[in-house]
Amino acid sequence: MTLQRHNKLYKSMLAISGLVSVLLAWSLVTYTGFIKPFFLPTPTSVVSAAVSLFVSGGLIADASASVSRILLGFLVSLAISLPIGILLGVSRMFEAFVKPVIAFVRYIPPSAFIPLAIIWFGIGDSQKIAILVIGIAPYLALLIADAAINTPLELIDAGRALGANRINTIFKVILPSSLPGIWDACRLMIGAGWTFVIIAEIVGASSGLGHLMIESQRFLRTANIFAAIIIIGFLGLITDYFFEITYKLLFPWSEKTHAGIETHYKSV
Repeated sequence: MTLQRHNKLYKSMLAISGLVSVLLAWSLVTYTGFIKPFFLPTPTSVVSAAVSLFVSGGLIADASASVSRILLGFLVSLAISLPIGILLGVSRMFEAFVKPVIAFVRYIPPSAFIPLAIIWFGIGDSQKIAILVIGIAPYLALLIADAAINTPLELIDAGRALGANRINTIFKVILPSSLPGIWDACRLMIGAGWTFVIIAEIVGASSGLGHLMIESQRFLRTANIFAAIIIIGFLGLITDYFFEITYKLLFPWSEKTHAGIETHYKSV
């Protein structure tokens, strides 16, 4: 077995051990009656609640609604953030003009915009998408700018030596070089999108996992709340693994660089 495979196996075992430890602790405090089921239901009651929601079709409908909102909100955010982020990374004048606005908006919690979003867009999907964009776009733009700024100078100099003008340098040197960093930024912010969509769905929604949680809270169905939380966690993990796997497929050269850096620092 190679060292790389051994490390992957070791990390997988640690990950499984962490999850098992949480499950054991949860079982211990609930099955012994140390914590009442009203506050923390047992694992079996949560599984039973999830199965009931799945069989009724409610869980699939709510999860699909949340996922579709996150995808649409993320795509709109990316369409806005990509050009702004690249320009922030290549133009000091544009950075001086736009960065204070982004800094101002990103320090305001997206939940503060919910009353305005309801007034502007109603309580339909447009309101949820707006909250997602407000939450994702400012941070994504700054992360993309950071990826553009970190383009190796030797690549830019080589492009200019070959006759590339400013526009060609942006599109043929900086943007391709920034793609691994942009992909990492997308991976990070689509994960944060789950936070924003749940906040948006708790207020004025008729579907979605956030709506499921608030409705369960009104009827004191704690097991349903935990079932929704666990589903959100699993969907987040699936999304994260998707970005991790596609990163390795799309940017194998960058993956090798990251692996080399990681090995170097762990050996120090």
